[in-house]
Amino acid sequence: MHPVRAKAATVDEYISLFDGEVKSRLETLRKAIRTAAPEAEEVISYSIPAYKYHGFLIYFSAYTAHISISFPPHGIMQAFASELAPYKTSKSTVQLPLDHPLPLELVKKMVTFKMQENLQLEAAKAKMKKASTAQDHPASLG
Repeated sequence: MHPVRAKAATVDEYISLFDGEVKSRLETLRKAIRTAAPEAEEVISYSIPAYKYHGFLIYFSAYTAHISISFPPHGIMQAFASELAPYKTSKSTVQLPLDHPLPLELVKKMVTFKMQENLQLEAAKAKMKKASTAQDHPASLG
């Protein structure tokens, strides 16, 4: 079940929409993400929980038979392809079946990877912007 229609305003509200094992798994997943990324900002985006650290890190949501974790696409799915092989995946989403243990160590590793990726992307953008500014204003170099 995916009761997103209730439009939770916080992650606590989102998790409270669920009962029993699903609620417990969401709380456990949340704790793992916060352990891996204690400085990340917890938000609701696209009506589901998300975490931001120099850009979006990870989203999660619950469904009838699985919990989905999603990542903004860059290199993360390819970097963890072998570890993700047991799961149904798409370009940016992993389905974690409710009848299997949550791969918490894998989630933490992926979040840590995404944090580093976000920092690298931010640095690359800043470098490109600085180079662009220097080209636009060559007199400011000296």
